[in-house]
Amino acid sequence: MTPDQDPSTLPQKNKSKDHCEARVFKFIAFAALVLLLYLINVLDPTFYGHVFHLVKGGDMEEAVCFLRSYGPWAIVISFFLDVFINAAGFLPSIFMSTANGVVFGLPIGITISWTAESVGVIISFLIMRYFLRATAEKVIIKSNNLKKIDDMSSDKGLVVMALARTLPYFPSGILTCLGAISRMSLRDYVIATFLGKFPSTFLEVVVGHDIVNFHEHMHRLAILTTLVVLAYGTLLYVQYKRHKKPKV
Repeated sequence: MTPDQDPSTLPQKNKSKDHCEARVFKFIAFAALVLLLYLINVLDPTFYGHVFHLVKGGDMEEAVCFLRSYGPWAIVISFFLDVFINAAGFLPSIFMSTANGVVFGLPIGITISWTAESVGVIISFLIMRYFLRATAEKVIIKSNNLKKIDDMSSDKGLVVMALARTLPYFPSGILTCLGAISRMSLRDYVIATFLGKFPSTFLEVVVGHDIVNFHEHMHRLAILTTLVVLAYGTLLYVQYKRHKKPKV
């Protein structure tokens, strides 16, 4: 039997083949991203300058004017911007959520913000996991407490992440980082993100829209704000009572 036919060498060969295919896929994905960014610059050389100024300033009114200037392409531009902001992880996206509600109306504005923010944080998750997970594993293995948390993230990660994502105005990058360095699967993260992002994005778009149009929607804004405070206050109280309950 030749070495090539030795069954003991097959797992190593398969692992090497999978690693090679993964590297090729990453290279193709990176090349496609660079080509896309280049084509955008060719079509509109001023685009990146405007985007940088917009994201840096975080001005909602300027974002509204910027989106409207693209006419029928406004939805595409808004989606791209929202994905970029959420993929970066540290940039504020609330002004874009408000602008989407003002420019496109609530149903379309909520849909764009929800899908774009979800896609953005999933991209951020993949980037962070690729670069951070290996380093995090070295730290986790040295701590029993971190190991328990890491194991829990594998079993209950979907539920925990989905609940955490429902919090409006919470820094998204923190949750993405926690998910990336945990043992949570990509499948669970994607499901949890789309489930949890909907209620939080819904609130951000509606509240932002109603604040801008305060005189027209002041009653709805007051009712919605009251309901949100009561809902999250009840959840916090239930969690507090549960932890305070004496163990038998």
